[in-house]
Amino acid sequence: MNLYDVVHRRRDTRAEFSGEEIPADVLRRVLTAAHAAPSVGLSQPWDFVLVRDESTRRAFRDHVQAERSVFAAQLDQERAETFARIKVEGVMESTLGIVVTYDPDRGSPAVLGRHAIADAGLYSVCLAIQNLWLAATEEGLGVGWVSFYREDVLRRLLDIPTRVRPVAWLCVGPVRSLPETPDLERHGWRNRLPLDDVLHHDRYGARPTR
Repeated sequence: MNLYDVVHRRRDTRAEFSGEEIPADVLRRVLTAAHAAPSVGLSQPWDFVLVRDESTRRAFRDHVQAERSVFAAQLDQERAETFARIKVEGVMESTLGIVVTYDPDRGSPAVLGRHAIADAGLYSVCLAIQNLWLAATEEGLGVGWVSFYREDVLRRLLDIPTRVRPVAWLCVGPVRSLPETPDLERHGWRNRLPLDDVLHHDRYGARPTR
């Protein structure tokens, strides 16, 4: 696949994992791509925790399911029925969990470029995640970003220091296939906006004349 094919083929993977092992050289390439991401002040504020232990993964899965129930309870009936059809994680189905963290002290005290935008380091971590995701897609792997968790719970589960922020639990592994349509669109949760709906010219809210 060329770069554009990979960008458009990438999916947030939940139910498609095969459970097969990830070859060591493939995993190394994917992590190397993530580590090659640009970062503010070359701080490289990310770490990658590879989680294979089944009991740890099960404990995290149970926490995610509890948070799913919290979210579902806030929905009206129609939305709740739609949400009930959507799988939000593949923690046990995937081969590996990769937890990506943000260390704001990496490169301190003088992080070039972060003095005016405190979140620039966090943005750098997100770039590493995107690199990982695109490289995994090129390698035939699926990735699912789990966001139904409380950060303090994940810190305790993985012994992450208090100053370090867990940004993402990524479910990673070989897949049987990747769906043509993203899950949230397929289940009717939300549709992708056309590009022109989010384009502005010179000033926010200024649309091109047609």
